[in-house]
This record gives sequence, C-alpha cells and structure tokens, in this order.
Amino acid sequence: MDLATLLGLLGATATIIAAMLAGEDADIMAFVDTASILIVAVGTILVVLMKFNLKEYLMAFKVAMRAFIFKLEKPEELIPQIVELAKIARKEGLIALDGQEISNKFLDDGIKMLVDGHDANLVRTVMMKEMKQTIDRHTWGAKVFEATADVAPAMGMIGTLIGLVKMLGNMDDPKAIGPAMAVALLTTLYGAMIANMFASPIADKLTLRKTEEGRVMAMCIDGVMGIQEGQNPRVIESTLKAYLDPSKRELEAEESAA
Repeated sequence: MDLATLLGLLGATATIIAAMLAGEDADIMAFVDTASILIVAVGTILVVLMKFNLKEYLMAFKVAMRAFIFKLEKPEELIPQIVELAKIARKEGLIALDGQEISNKFLDDGIKMLVDGHDANLVRTVMMKEMKQTIDRHTWGAKVFEATADVAPAMGMIGTLIGLVKMLGNMDDPKAIGPAMAVALLTTLYGAMIANMFASPIADKLTLRKTEEGRVMAMCIDGVMGIQEGQNPRVIESTLKAYLDPSKRELEAEESAA
C-alpha cells in the first residue's frame, strides 16, 4: 500500500470538505448539483473515451491501482539475490539454478530460460519485450489520466457558460438566477477538483511507477545476461550497483569498508 498516495487523496478531500462545512450556516448540500455533476463527470468520461479505445481506457483504471497498491523489490534488495545466483551458477553450472527461490517474477522467468538452455539473444529479446509491454501499460495509463486532467476543467468551463446563459436568459425571474449561478460555479469547482486532486496526481504517480519498475527490470536483464555469460559475481555486483541512487551507493560502500 502506497501511504503517500492514499494520505494525499484523503487529506485533500478532507480539507475541501472541511472548508465547505466551515461557518455556522454551512450546508454541504449547497455544493451538490446533479446537472453540474453530469456535465463535468459524465462529460469528461465521454470526451476522454473519444481520445482512446475502450480497452485502453478501462486498462488505465486497472493500472491506476498501482498508484495505491504497489509492491516492487528495491534494487538494493535484489542485487544480493542476483549475486548469489551468479555464485551458484559459476560454481555448479546454470542447471543448479533450477528450483532456486526468487522473489521477483521477472527475474525468475529470466533464470528459468537460462536453466532451459535458451540462447542469450533469445533470453534478452524476450525480457526486453516484457519490459517494453510493462512500460507501455504505464505510459498509456498515465496518458488517460493526463487527458482527464485536461478535459475536466474544460468541461467545467462549458458548464459555467451553460449556467451563465441560463442566468442571463432569466434575468426577469429572480428565482431562476440562483440555480443557474450554482451550475455556473459548481461545474468549475468540480472540474478543478477532478483535474488537480485526482487525475493529475495519478498520472504523475504512474509515470513514477513506470520509471521505478523499468529500472528494476533493466537491472534484472543485466543480471541475467551476466550470469549467462559467466561473469565474475563481483563484476555483476558492481554493474548492478550503477542502478542505485548515488546516496545508496555511498552507503553501500561505507558498509562494505566497515
């Protein structure tokens, strides 16, 4: 569970609700308008659907769950596993890797291909394709939410114009001015909330996930290729440490020296 995403979403929502309820005569229902919700929420969904096919749109919400529920091994946790596998393979051969417990599925699939005796080029090609597909899923998911962040405020503006037209068309009826003004203002509010409290942060978080997962998968590919080539485990370890943040690399060096 990604607490940063969850706390951010819940905290922002709670802050807005608290602001709506501030004051002695506050009424949360004053901020609820069916027409405004239809214009912004339903309108945004339909317009974004025009930009993508149905499969891409629905897949984006599945991918979006990774903004909240996401478990990926850290590079510094995977490196010792890969180095240990390299030591076993160098001493006992690739066949000795069969049945080894590997926490990362992508790495496990690569090792299984080595055990099965597949050519190095084939192993690299298959793993690279899998990495590309994973990155593409994150990319398209982020694009759907980026489009939502662009469309929602625009639909809010459309709703505002509709409300203003209704208001100006009923200037002789004071009772009609209030509801029309509510539609005009609330659609702008809804559009801004959807874009800035939901769609845009999710798009940014999916972009971050793409970077994190891509880095780990690239590291696994280098590790598997190093094992396939029979490289010295120390060389493999040094190569993989290049994927660590500079601060973590310095910490690893200090721990090794100690």
